[in-house]
Amino acid sequence: MIIKTIRLKKIYIICLIIALIVLLCSISIYAFSNNSFPFIWEKKEKDYIKWVDFTPTYAVLNDTSKLDIDSHNNPNNKVQYNWIELLSYLACKYGGNFKKYNSKDLIELTQKLESGIPLEELTKDLKYYSYYFEAYDAVLHEFIGEYEDITTDPDTGNISSELKYGIKVFSPIAKYYSFNHYDDFGNSRSYGFKRVHLGNDLMGSIRNSYNCS
Repeated sequence: MIIKTIRLKKIYIICLIIALIVLLCSISIYAFSNNSFPFIWEKKEKDYIKWVDFTPTYAVLNDTSKLDIDSHNNPNNKVQYNWIELLSYLACKYGGNFKKYNSKDLIELTQKLESGIPLEELTKDLKYYSYYFEAYDAVLHEFIGEYEDITTDPDTGNISSELKYGIKVFSPIAKYYSFNHYDDFGNSRSYGFKRVHLGNDLMGSIRNSYNCS
């Protein structure tokens, strides 16, 4: 009787395995035929930028940042520029290669904006505009904007503040604190294959290391 019971259990197990295989095959066929993956087969791709090379040159950063700051500080300007938007537009024009940068292209863009053409209209057919904007905004966000300038009167000691617009990024090293600066932005990495170093190392005097993009 014990032997018969064990054999019966084996039969049940085999039948169960076969049933599961048939069920899995049926679900797989249905999923592929309907181009969907229900239950645990459903795979959702996260919509975010995994890697980007930040390659704007000094010239284009200088020109676009000045346009941004001047347009906000001059009340007579019709348009207030955002340098990240300008950079993203130019990146689409050059395919991300800012070695092709020509200041005439930036002037032409600002003329269109000043004529009343909205940026949304100029970028609606640019497939990668949102891609470049997201990438550059991640790097340059809050580099330029409003900040509070606090000053102390040397005679009276009174403290006053004034709201200004301009470059607001600052050094992470405290004032009067010694450090060594090595401009290695863009250098190749030792173990990074073709990747380049997109930071700027500031080495503190007591084994403190800072990495500033």
